[in-house]
Amino acid sequence: MPAVSSSVGSGAAGAAIFAGSASRRYNYFEPRGKRATHYEDVTCDVQPDPERYLIQDWIISFNNGKGAYTKDNTRALSSNWHAFRAPDQEWERTHYQRQSKIETMVQSVIANARKAGAPRAFDRAWIKILQTHLGAWKHAEFGLGTSLMQAQRYGYTQMINNATLTNASYKMRLAQDITLYLAEIGMDIDGWDDEAGKRAWLEDPVWQPCREAVETIMGAEDYLEQYFAINLIFEPLVGELFRSGFLMQAAAANNDFITPPVISAAEADYERNLANTIDLMYLLATDNQHAEANRALMTAWIGKHATLADKAAAALQPIWSQPHSKPVSFEDVRAVSHERVGRILGELGLSR
Repeated sequence: MPAVSSSVGSGAAGAAIFAGSASRRYNYFEPRGKRATHYEDVTCDVQPDPERYLIQDWIISFNNGKGAYTKDNTRALSSNWHAFRAPDQEWERTHYQRQSKIETMVQSVIANARKAGAPRAFDRAWIKILQTHLGAWKHAEFGLGTSLMQAQRYGYTQMINNATLTNASYKMRLAQDITLYLAEIGMDIDGWDDEAGKRAWLEDPVWQPCREAVETIMGAEDYLEQYFAINLIFEPLVGELFRSGFLMQAAAANNDFITPPVISAAEADYERNLANTIDLMYLLATDNQHAEANRALMTAWIGKHATLADKAAAALQPIWSQPHSKPVSFEDVRAVSHERVGRILGELGLSR
């Protein structure tokens, strides 16, 4: 019988002792609670780690010698990357189920509203706002979704990758929902301009700082910087400001009862994504070996991205004056967004 050491270079994976060695349940990982959840069973250690169970290095590596996943894909440091568990416990099956339910709801709302002739009752000024500014916003959502799709490739564990990828999927779904929504109501409105949103995103001065903020996030090379900047900075300062603070507040006052339910799913998405991000960043900000370095890194990220997000939010102010009915002021909404981001960062012991 050959010695055990002879198999080390064979590509086989395994270890003599692991977390579930003595358990009939056969878990490789330590559950967060007393028992492993279904989410943990299908997520933890799906992506193997040479420091845990592989008796050789990464089975797949790039031609520069780097393994499939490396810790230096982010400047953040952790004494245990595998400690993270997404609070929403979302994995492939539950994610598809939730997305399907949301799409069914959105399409039912749009179809029923069109049958009732609702788009033709929209205030004329509001119609222009939808085709121009909601049409521009879908590009912001698409850009953030694209950024997260790129970021998830570099996460060191499957739990981090899952949380980032589901976040990307929600953003892409919203961009698609907005595109289809505007195309469908446009068929009921005379003179509708499908290209107005794209022109605004590329040319309108109101949207150029937002575009700069989104493209800066997309260009970041650190995947956790992208995740942090989107959910802890851009979303509360710009995303919620525009979606909840404008669209969902002003729509009904301008005879539009369709846009709020289409957009509302995005606010529920964000609450889930925010909880996941805070949980991961809290682990890093309180790490028993690297907390100080991680907090300094996050402070630098805040300085970089909050400046751009503030600039983007301020540039959107003219939109609040465009509807005939103005139920909420930009100043009030902006104050709420500043309070919101302060509470979020406060949970991590950080401030602007």
